[in-house]
Amino acid sequence: MGAFLSLAGSKVKVSTCIEVSQNDTCKRPRMSLSYKDMNTRLIPSLPDEISIQILARVPRVCYFNLRLVSKSWKSTIISPELYKVRKELGTSEEWIYLLTKVDDDRLLWYALDPMSRKWQKLPPMPIFVCEEESRKGSSALWMWNVVVPSIKIADVVRGWLGRKDALNSLPFCGCAVAAVDGCLYVVGGFSRASTMKCVWRFDPMLNMWNEVTSMSTGRAYCKTGILNNKLYVVGGVSRGRGGLTPLQSAEVFDPCTGTWSEVPSMPFSKAQVIPTPFLADMLKPIATGMTSYRGRLYVPQSLYSWPFFVDVGGEIYDPDNNLWTEMPNGMGEGWPARQAGTKLSVVVDGELYAFDPSSSSDSGKIMIYDQEEDAWKVVIGKVPIYDFAGSESPYLLAGFHGKLHVITKDVNRDVVVLQADPCVSGSYSASSFSLMPGPHKQPNKLVESEMVAWKAIATRDFGTAELVSCQVIDI
Repeated sequence: MGAFLSLAGSKVKVSTCIEVSQNDTCKRPRMSLSYKDMNTRLIPSLPDEISIQILARVPRVCYFNLRLVSKSWKSTIISPELYKVRKELGTSEEWIYLLTKVDDDRLLWYALDPMSRKWQKLPPMPIFVCEEESRKGSSALWMWNVVVPSIKIADVVRGWLGRKDALNSLPFCGCAVAAVDGCLYVVGGFSRASTMKCVWRFDPMLNMWNEVTSMSTGRAYCKTGILNNKLYVVGGVSRGRGGLTPLQSAEVFDPCTGTWSEVPSMPFSKAQVIPTPFLADMLKPIATGMTSYRGRLYVPQSLYSWPFFVDVGGEIYDPDNNLWTEMPNGMGEGWPARQAGTKLSVVVDGELYAFDPSSSSDSGKIMIYDQEEDAWKVVIGKVPIYDFAGSESPYLLAGFHGKLHVITKDVNRDVVVLQADPCVSGSYSASSFSLMPGPHKQPNKLVESEMVAWKAIATRDFGTAELVSCQVIDI
């Protein structure tokens, strides 16, 4: 193997033994026919099965260069067979896929390999307008043309739940994202002020986007979750004659069959006990999050109409019984909420974590849900979150390599991926700490406390781009 391929970090060098020009082959008329057979193999003198085993052990960050070696190598690099072997060998890798929004409201994706700490920009999402939805939204095209980049998500939620100028202030497309079966999915959103049914998938193996089967209902700002290798979508808003209306419906996508199926609508049972008709008409029930936890989907909910905001617990979907049930009181009422009532959470090693922004503009807390006591408890006492005016998502949560991560911006406005390392016993405990500011922070710098050390595993200057969402894919 060493005679044909040498790897130094992420640099790939191919020996000249592989590169044989037509002129050189003409000078060897006595060459045996077996040489021609050998030259069609991925690595001469080795069976392709062995070559694939070798390639499966190469870090995935090298694949972008390896696919340039030859057509057969490219075909192998993008083949599902190679990634199946990687899983069998235990050499699959978890990468972070980060969605950002730039000043002109374009959405840009970046991939981070945590091991090499290298960022890669993904191909841009296709600029598309579904024909049917374009016709429905054409009368409101003037609304789409007055997008204001500085408007926050909170203003939009306030708008479509009570303010008349809602469609005049769309901050970006309002799509939802998820990762299932080794691919990214971008679901719904707005196009020309009309809610979309379209669903787009990014395949990291092919490094390209393609459109898949559309949802049955056009929706924006919906919530997504993954359960049993299927993509669930709940809630959001849909645009009708009277404006934007909150949705209680849900549906599920099976990537194996490429089809959508209906799921029973969320009952919003606690929303049915509003004391007066006036409040019932004014307060709109919305799903503010969704998390796959212990084999079921947990959806926190709220009643919202600017300036009123009321938590009403949430509901749990059981796929085995195809039923919704009420969320335990302590879980639903104590679930920490961030801007616009969105409740962000992540599951790491079977434990459910959420970020509580608290009342401080430069910190927050990590909460863990205790199922036995039905209560949220502080597990990390202070997370450094800097307050940047106009930021829609000052932080994101992610779980990979068995650890909790916070993605935010540091004091220099660089995007930083922070990893929480327990100092003892391999578990998180309540503590206090801070991220030390400075103009020359380096990856791997530890911010220590009694029980937790924060490690910046990657940083990058994205300019004025804002954080939108993140996903983790293991392939």
